[in-house]
Amino acid sequence: MNIKRLIPLKIKQKIIQYISRNDIYKDYKKKDKKIVLALAADYGNLGDVAITYAQRKFLEEKFPNYEVIEIPISETYKNMKSLKRVIGKDDVITIIGGGNFGNLYQEIEDMRQAFIKTFKKNTVVCFPQTIDFSEDKLGNKKLKKAKEVYKRNKKLVLFARENKSFNVMKKNFKLNNIYLAPDIVLSLNKKEPKLKRENITICFRNDNENKINQTRKQEIIDLLTLKYKELLYFKDTHVGKVSITENEREKYLSEIWNTFKKSKVVLTDRLHGMIFCVITGTPCIVFPNSNGKIESTYYTWLKNYKNIKLISEDFSNEDIINNIEYFLKNENIEDNVINFDIKYKKIEEVIRESKQWKSQEYIIQLKILFWE
Repeated sequence: MNIKRLIPLKIKQKIIQYISRNDIYKDYKKKDKKIVLALAADYGNLGDVAITYAQRKFLEEKFPNYEVIEIPISETYKNMKSLKRVIGKDDVITIIGGGNFGNLYQEIEDMRQAFIKTFKKNTVVCFPQTIDFSEDKLGNKKLKKAKEVYKRNKKLVLFARENKSFNVMKKNFKLNNIYLAPDIVLSLNKKEPKLKRENITICFRNDNENKINQTRKQEIIDLLTLKYKELLYFKDTHVGKVSITENEREKYLSEIWNTFKKSKVVLTDRLHGMIFCVITGTPCIVFPNSNGKIESTYYTWLKNYKNIKLISEDFSNEDIINNIEYFLKNENIEDNVINFDIKYKKIEEVIRESKQWKSQEYIIQLKILFWE
């Protein structure tokens, strides 16, 4: 039994904060202009690491006059008290996007709720997320708790990263502002420099989000080994239980992006396997996953992108071979990378409006006083 799961979140948070009493942010002043990037991925899931990288890049480019304070997810509770001491009312808390909104990754959901509860006076912006609460007694219980926490923060803004999640959020979080925007990694363009395409890369997952069982995946691998043995290359977007520091982030990401740029086609059932193909201009055959985020992302944003082929759930071996042959015979079908910039305008607006709110309110008060 995992004893940590039996300790209530509030008690766990207090214990960690007491043991690690630090003042890591003591050099910041409340008057400094700050945007927080909370729950930054420092673990081996390169999809989440890419989200952290893209979110930070977005914040630094759009708000160059503000200091971005990055909170690694592993240091959430340890550093929250120190952070609270330096955060002013006009500072903005952004929480990492991704697919951890729900009880499939409950520990991360607990951390998100801790930020939402701790910083009620600040605008809190959850970057584009997939929501996934299980449809059982436990999932319903955790969803009910999330609703209670979220509705108490009147300055909380939620972004869904695909239509399915957008509809679920709108139904369940009616007191919060909810908008739709693509996964933030789609804001990147990593097509250059171009590399020689030589391989057929297989990027399959083996975790709780599997929809295709391992036996069927092995059948696919055996089939491709017989036909394309010399071309096959295996690479996952998860590099295991490693700790990835901010300084190591680009090294890991460049490696996976270069692998994709060297691929004639990638076969994957990982959402960021598909997204990495989009930002590198790589042909992709994508299979569904358990919670529908791949299909929903595809139909919301990518259905007209010719380099991505979504395989139906009842696919045959012939379907796979036909799609691979199509890409092998038609290289550079759609060499351009989709420009999603306009789709992120609402995120930028929400953050800008939060920083202008105080001055706007002051101007309104002056006008009223002047008119009177």
